[in-house]
Amino acid sequence: MHTIQFTIEIVATFAFALSGLIAGIRKKMDVVGLCIVSGVSAFGGGTLRDILLDRRPFFWVSHSLWLWILIITCLLAMIFMRERHISITEKAIQIPDALGLGLFAALGTQIPLELGMPAIVAALMGMMTAVFGGVLRDICCNEIPKAFNDHQPYAVLAFLGSWLLIGLTELNLPQWLVLFLSASITTALRGLTIQFKWQLPSLKITRNH
Repeated sequence: MHTIQFTIEIVATFAFALSGLIAGIRKKMDVVGLCIVSGVSAFGGGTLRDILLDRRPFFWVSHSLWLWILIITCLLAMIFMRERHISITEKAIQIPDALGLGLFAALGTQIPLELGMPAIVAALMGMMTAVFGGVLRDICCNEIPKAFNDHQPYAVLAFLGSWLLIGLTELNLPQWLVLFLSASITTALRGLTIQFKWQLPSLKITRNH
């Protein structure tokens, strides 16, 4: 089970690191900016979760090789990536981004459940793990976080995916199967959201004359 969790965290981390890298390149950041934005995107949600749960060591502390991989990736991107590649890469990153959402929501919920946390706390931690890396990424890029204003059910899907894992856990299924099913369904729903451009309703304020 530990190996499965570790694999999930690696795949999700790399997916979100790429999204941060693209955001930094679009803002024409230098290598320091790229590394920081990629880092907070990849590790921000999980780190915030672990701080609130008082869980140590952090993933990126116990597996510091990923810090080197992140730095080298940013350096290579600055050398080889050109402006014409960004739109192509941004479209391609939607797939690993959806995968990262499903994986981080599942893993972020599983960890507090193993620590004996209440279901609502575990669900919120799962959503936080999946969403707040992107929130911190956008804040570093001086933008309103997309999770708050693009009207796509990003955080909602992460929250629903977290509850899905909690429900499947109650069925006493094997833990690896619970993680696989909840991550797969959340990822698939995110893919459908992108494909059909589903959106949340926006608040409309009318002015009185």
